[in-house]
Amino acid sequence: MEDMKAYFTENKGVGVLSTSGKSGEVNGAVFSRPHCMEDGTIAFIMPERLTYANLSENPNAHYLFLQEGPGYKGKRLVLTKIAEEQDTERLYELRRREGKKDPENPRHLVFFRIEKELPLVGPK
Repeated sequence: MEDMKAYFTENKGVGVLSTSGKSGEVNGAVFSRPHCMEDGTIAFIMPERLTYANLSENPNAHYLFLQEGPGYKGKRLVLTKIAEEQDTERLYELRRREGKKDPENPRHLVFFRIEKELPLVGPK
């Protein structure tokens, strides 16, 4: 697999994280580039909304990243949730936008193992 940290540092774009709950109903939500951890996992910061609820029922997810620029370039990542943290110091250090802890709206740092990496278009 390509070095994810370098890829997501060098490329800007739009990402969509898709999840489903127990019932199988699929949800897609716009998410920024993932945070790439030293151990090869990736993480997203998320509030307690539908994506988070789905991941609490089903650890499988898919992330589609459309790279800025001409043509269709990017990545598709098949993911499995492996861990999470709520309102930790690490979460607030990783945030790309300013924000403070809000007990009314907790945030989660959700970690994923990358099961498969595919190009944006075409087969492997």
